[in-house]
Amino acid sequence: MSRVLDELLELLKLEAIEENIFRGQSQDLGFGNLFGGQVLGQSLSAASQTVDTERPVHSLHAYFLRPGDPKRGIVYQVDNLRDGGSFSTRRITAIQRGKPILSMEASFQRIEQGFEHSDAMPEGIPRPDDLPSDSDLAHKVADKIPQHIRNNVLSEKPIEIRPVLPLNPFAPEKMAPVQHVWFKASGTLPNDPMVHRYMLAYASDFKLCTTAMRPHGVSFIQPNMQVASLDHAMWFHRPFRFDDWLLYTMESPTAVGGRGLNRGRIYTRDGVLVASTTQEALIRQREK
Repeated sequence: MSRVLDELLELLKLEAIEENIFRGQSQDLGFGNLFGGQVLGQSLSAASQTVDTERPVHSLHAYFLRPGDPKRGIVYQVDNLRDGGSFSTRRITAIQRGKPILSMEASFQRIEQGFEHSDAMPEGIPRPDDLPSDSDLAHKVADKIPQHIRNNVLSEKPIEIRPVLPLNPFAPEKMAPVQHVWFKASGTLPNDPMVHRYMLAYASDFKLCTTAMRPHGVSFIQPNMQVASLDHAMWFHRPFRFDDWLLYTMESPTAVGGRGLNRGRIYTRDGVLVASTTQEALIRQREK
């Protein structure tokens, strides 16, 4: 396992400081505010530690309330809303400087059998072995990356991402509001299914909000763009491993009022649908 992957696993593990209260450190990716996926992953980690392991998470719904500070730790308060015969529900509040930065509710269900159907994986998607990674693409435009984030962008990553049809953020072209990326952990993960679920929650915030910007020929790195996740919902359908390739296929059905709606589906390389996401993002273009 790589050092950076070890560090991410430690970041998402959290420290229990009181019953149903946890403390997490922060990760500075160089973009000023805290990465939303970190707070999602840590919130799910906190909630999962208060629920019987025989009840895996099946859904989460979160609102990002305030920008997080990547230089400060975070306290996670978990409220037990219900433990029923089949379902457990938790409310999680992520707190910095005494104020909530994220509010999430997550539902957990005991494993049971039932009806099954699912959407098929899109056809004709190139396999990950045939694609360059995000890191490979970043090194090709290294001279254009702002100095204050260059080291972060070019450094080794705990999650490998391989976009199918990449967009150059420094010269964005108008494209259909659809994108596909392959992603996975950069090394072997523990066999604990909970780890794979909160790692996927962390990674599910990568790329999703940029889907709504593709038809408008803009990118998050342009100085007149204000881009942020507003909310995030996620459903876990079937078991998976995050240390094997997963296909994240995303689409944006609409954008209006400075907000873009994005939907995602996550498949194993064998075409099994394992998770779904929905997110609305702020994609505000300010006057230059």
